[in-house]
Amino acid sequence: MGQYHIEQHHVINHLTGQETSEKRNVLVESARIARGDINSMNNLNSSNFDAVVFPGGFGVAKNLCTYAMEGVNCKVNPEVESVIRKFHAKEKPIGALCISPVMVAKVLKNLKLTIGSDTSTIEAIEKMGNTHIEARLGQVIIDRRHKTASTPCYMLNSDIVQIAESATKIVDAIIELIREKGTAKL
Repeated sequence: MGQYHIEQHHVINHLTGQETSEKRNVLVESARIARGDINSMNNLNSSNFDAVVFPGGFGVAKNLCTYAMEGVNCKVNPEVESVIRKFHAKEKPIGALCISPVMVAKVLKNLKLTIGSDTSTIEAIEKMGNTHIEARLGQVIIDRRHKTASTPCYMLNSDIVQIAESATKIVDAIIELIREKGTAKL
């Protein structure tokens, strides 16, 4: 199943905020959350899709990359990095919500993107060779040159309704980028 079939960095009891001794597999947890038919990223063929969107969440910063532990010196999971590079090379849109723009920023350079207003993350993104644009809740930063769209979500003090609005707006931005390319299969 490839490297994406990995153990989570750690499991948090979200009722108490404490780390547990429980072990979970990233791919198994993804299937549980999605409640659907999923595949490992190493099975993803970029030719079969018009875009890729990375939802955020702290798991991105701990499991898909090592940003939570290593900051600007983080490493991106090789399968995730490959997906980002393939979509970028084919000029297919890449969407990134919440903390996931930092992962995209580690792989690609000269992007314009946002994670909101967190100073240390902004500094890291800029040290990685990208430009950060401060954004509010519900605001999407679109980099037409690189076909990326990003929005802060939980990187700012937000509720589930605001997250849903941001997710809808980024999907709309991705669809707009697909249509601009003129190859949409929508």
